[in-house]
Parts: sequence; structure tokens; C-alpha cells
Amino acid sequence: MRTALGLLACLCVSCGYHIAGRADLLPGNLRTIAIAPFQNATTRYKLAEALPAAISRELISRTRYQVTTDLDQADAILHGAIVNYFAYPTVFDPRSGRAAAVQVVVLLDIRLIERATGRLLYQRTGWQVQERYEISADQAAYIEESDAALDRLSREVARAVVSGLLEGF
Repeated sequence: MRTALGLLACLCVSCGYHIAGRADLLPGNLRTIAIAPFQNATTRYKLAEALPAAISRELISRTRYQVTTDLDQADAILHGAIVNYFAYPTVFDPRSGRAAAVQVVVLLDIRLIERATGRLLYQRTGWQVQERYEISADQAAYIEESDAALDRLSREVARAVVSGLLEGF
């Protein structure tokens, strides 16, 4: 009797553990997701193009959902807004006094809305993401790294968005 009672207690208090990437907390009726063009309150227009593209690639590679460009045919629509963009030097070259490293900080709002009902399925507002890049001290060897940093930032945001959709983080 005690053994059966102990086993029943263990089953009732299980933690709900699952392997990451295997859960899907979105409604089962969702088949297609459209990514609306991101609103952009900054001067970094490439970021508004890079983020939806990166999220689309991540959704296609990691989920069962079809990504469509037609907002009227999608089961859910992902809306995003780039609220702010900051870039500031973090390291200076002691010889020249020029910046040697820059920190980029982007503030985002993301939400997934079920199109048919208008129900909010996922939301992350005031989300701060960061990326760092270095600047060559040699003027002759200078390569613009800010675009590469924004590409890395876009991929990281895409991974986090899809994880959030799947896992509820």
C-alpha cells in the first residue's frame, strides 16, 4: 500500500521536464505563420530587413510551421518593432585614442497574434539585445564590421524568438 501511495505521489508531483526544442506551446491548429515587416524607429534600415529574414529561416529550419508572406492567409502573424538602437565605444586604442570596440544595443518588441481570433500567443516587449564588434586600428586594413555584427544579432534574436514560441521562454 505504501509503495503504491509513494508511486502515485511521485507521478502527481512530476516537474514536467522535457527535452529542449521538443515542446510546442502554440495552439495545434496553427499551420502557417506570416512575418509582418518590422516597424523601425531607428536609422538602421538593414536591421529591419535582417530580423524578419533571420526569423523566417529559423522558423523553417526548427519548426513544423510554414512561413508565408501573405498576412491574410496565415494562421498567425509575427509583428516586430525596432524601438531603439544604440552603439557606443567600449574599448579605445591607447596609441591613437580611437575606438577599438563598439557595443551595439537594440531594443525590440515582438508579438505573435492568432489572425482569426486576435489572441496574443507570444509577446516580448522592451527586449534588449546586444552585440559587440571590433574596429581595426590600422586605417589601411579597416573593414566595416557593424553590418556583420547586426547579422549576428539578427541570428541570435531569431533563435531566441523561435525558442520563445516553442518553449514559452
